[in-house]
Amino acid sequence: MRAVIQRVSRAAVVIDDAETAAIGPGLLVLAGVEEGDTEADIDWLAAKVVAMRIFADTEGKMNRSVVDNGGEVLVVSQFTLHASTKKGNRPSFLRAARPEQAIPLYERFLWAIGQGLGKPPQAGVFAADMQVSLVNAGPVTIQIDSRRPE
Repeated sequence: MRAVIQRVSRAAVVIDDAETAAIGPGLLVLAGVEEGDTEADIDWLAAKVVAMRIFADTEGKMNRSVVDNGGEVLVVSQFTLHASTKKGNRPSFLRAARPEQAIPLYERFLWAIGQGLGKPPQAGVFAADMQVSLVNAGPVTIQIDSRRPE
C-alpha cells in the first residue's frame, strides 16, 4: 500500500457539489492499494501514519504525531498513486489492485487508522469522482510505501 500524507490545517471532499467529509488540523492521507497487498501491509502503514511525528512541539521541532495533537485524519482512496509512467505518456495502472481486492483492504485501512487515532477517520468514497481541497500546513508532504519502507 502506498500513501501520500499531507499535514493540513483543513481538508475536505466534495462529491456531486456536496461536501461529504471535512477535517480541521490533522492529516490528509491519499491511499492506494497495490496488487498483492496484504492485511499486514495495511496494518503497518496505518500504524505508521498515526505515529508519524510531523507536527511541531513547543520548541517548533517536528516531534508530535496527529494523535499527540488531537488532530483529525481524512483518508481518500487514490489508485493513481500506483501509476507507471516509464513508457509513453499515458500512465498505466496495472499495479493498482482491482476493486474486489482494494475495497476490503481500504476499509481495513480506515478501521486501523481509527484504532490508532482513537476515533474514526473521515473518508472519501471509494472510486467516486471527488473534488479534494486542502490547505497544506508547512507545507509537509510525506510518501510512504509498505513494500519499500525507507
